[in-house]
Amino acid sequence: MSTKSSSTVSANIGSEQSVLFRRPLQLACGTVLEEHSLTFETYGQLNDAGTNAILICHALSGDHHAAGTNKDNVVGWWDSYIGPGKPIDTDVFFVVCPNNIGSCFGSTGPASPAPATGNVWGAEFPVLEVSDWVKSQTYLMEHLLIDCWAAIIGGSLGGMQAMYWAVNYPKKLKHAVVIASSLKLSAQNIAFNEVARRAIQSDPNFHQGNFIEHQTRPTQGLALARMIGHLTYLSDHALGRKFGRLVHSGDLDSAEKELVEFEVSSYLNYQGDKFARRFDANSYILITKMLDYFDLGANFENNIKDAFKQAACKFLVISFSSDWRFSPDCSKLIVDALIAADKDVSYLEIESDQGHDAFLLPNKRYEQGLQGYLKHIAKTLFKVAV
Repeated sequence: MSTKSSSTVSANIGSEQSVLFRRPLQLACGTVLEEHSLTFETYGQLNDAGTNAILICHALSGDHHAAGTNKDNVVGWWDSYIGPGKPIDTDVFFVVCPNNIGSCFGSTGPASPAPATGNVWGAEFPVLEVSDWVKSQTYLMEHLLIDCWAAIIGGSLGGMQAMYWAVNYPKKLKHAVVIASSLKLSAQNIAFNEVARRAIQSDPNFHQGNFIEHQTRPTQGLALARMIGHLTYLSDHALGRKFGRLVHSGDLDSAEKELVEFEVSSYLNYQGDKFARRFDANSYILITKMLDYFDLGANFENNIKDAFKQAACKFLVISFSSDWRFSPDCSKLIVDALIAADKDVSYLEIESDQGHDAFLLPNKRYEQGLQGYLKHIAKTLFKVAV
């Protein structure tokens, strides 16, 4: 446990910070990371009692920059929800968002040097599971002098982390907010992830994951993987409303129809190319496999009720009507298991045509529901008038 004061904890608010943990991290696969670093951001200030901390768990392609505008003029991926007066109110809460190990935004991952060789890990980086992310987050928790989270909040893969915390570290959180998530992936979801991985691995510049050593990048494969993923995060209605059959370039009435590009095609190509410039291909493969492996009931003979019996926190579960990758039925299975385990759970299904991406986007009812729940936390846990 660190011995620094709480005033140090609240320094550099909203800025990127890093910490190197010089202690072993035993991974679920059996490998031990003798040391590892985490990059993270914090917002707000930790109160004197240390009771107002919230952990934000990012999803597949997320990072530590959740709110505000960073030095590169990039707005945080959840800026609509984190900040003064917003649903996750930084005038009330001390908010922590780490970039997890295996990712590619400063924390230890495939693009980091391997201690044994000094060369980048590349495809040799050890297999990860959600349990490894959570265990690493406990190190950060201790570093920041936080004994118990007021809430752990996450969407998609982030929601899986929140549930894992609740079941395996029950004394370390008061509330779990599980958004657009699932107890485990469906066969269809696993299949989509496999197709995305194959797209990356089929790129000639992938070099079996050793592309950095070959001074190349599998940008075409990674862009295609992102296009596949991005398409599944949207709904048919949202795509139709935004693009329909609008033509970006060319003329459908001309004889040269092969030159026609639809607006939706242009959009997907843009999203894929942009993602390929910022993300690491090995990290994408690693984290999609994490999603595939997650099964909250696996250590409880697939009895989810028994798994949730371990939890001591209260739950808020949120789903979105048009999310077909992590459908409302997935959230209802979570809720049903929590009720069966006699846990305190609130459930909110949001009408939205934005698909799985809805959990990242502004939505009045979503904002009001999340804000109301967090105001209740502030009133009950540390008596803040909000």
